[in-house]
Amino acid sequence: MSSRGAGPGTTAQHALDGLRRAIVDGELRPGQRVLQEDVAENFGVSVAPVREALRALEQEGQVVYRPRRGYFVTELRAADLEEIYELRQVLEERSARRALPTLDADALHRIELAARDCADAVDRADVAAELEANRRFHFAILEAPGQVHAMRLIQLLWDSTEAYRAMYYNSPQERREAVHAHDRILDAVRRRDADLLIAEMDAHRDRALRVLTEILPP
Repeated sequence: MSSRGAGPGTTAQHALDGLRRAIVDGELRPGQRVLQEDVAENFGVSVAPVREALRALEQEGQVVYRPRRGYFVTELRAADLEEIYELRQVLEERSARRALPTLDADALHRIELAARDCADAVDRADVAAELEANRRFHFAILEAPGQVHAMRLIQLLWDSTEAYRAMYYNSPQERREAVHAHDRILDAVRRRDADLLIAEMDAHRDRALRVLTEILPP
């Protein structure tokens, strides 16, 4: 894990951000033990904020704690991923149908900007940047007033599979396909066609799930 010391004023949030980045970048792989002392040294913090960050990641499902052994990056099976994606489908359809009529010009601009950032990241083969832009793209479509609880659950589901989403985007072919999928989703948003939007979002999600289940244990 590369050093990410932040100097004075470092808090558990810095440790949390650093651990998330390490999981996405593949520096911490699914099933790998997280050595708290090493993380603290690399991030330039004490063990206490690292422990606090790991507890937060445990609540999100990104790490698991094993008594007398410590924390490990969550290792999902295909069945786990299928359940999570099924839950996402239900919640995201609900949120998208409610959000679409509320999307104004500013919201559309944010969606378009995220789509462009995602495409630019693909051109640079920058997986971490693509993941960040991809998340902005989808959440800009889904977020709308009055959906606080639904969005909290959707965010939790996304967080719990971030390491696997990074594995999906390691494929150049899938990175390019994601850009095309975003173009189709954006077209549906511009048309204000809820049924088409849901169909394109489902197709995008289902393709990722198919790719991932091929490389995961059952």
